Amino acid sequence: MFTNEYEIFLKKLKKARLEANLTQVEVSRILECHQSYISKSESGERRVDFVELVRFSKIYKKPLDYFKG
Repeated sequence: MFTNEYEIFLKKLKKARLEANLTQVEVSRILECHQSYISKSESGERRVDFVELVRFSKIYKKPLDYFKG
């Protein structure tokens, strides 16, 4: 369904949130969006664009390189 690189990215996206000790609900409050947005982003149901990734990386305190495949 996804390329291997995108599968790795999705795993790292979720891992970064967990390492930041944040729930999907907490992240959704920070981003002022629905929890389902976070869930769909992590599951690959919706693709994450670069601007969104920058926001996630700031919230999770991870460099952009962290998310590379």
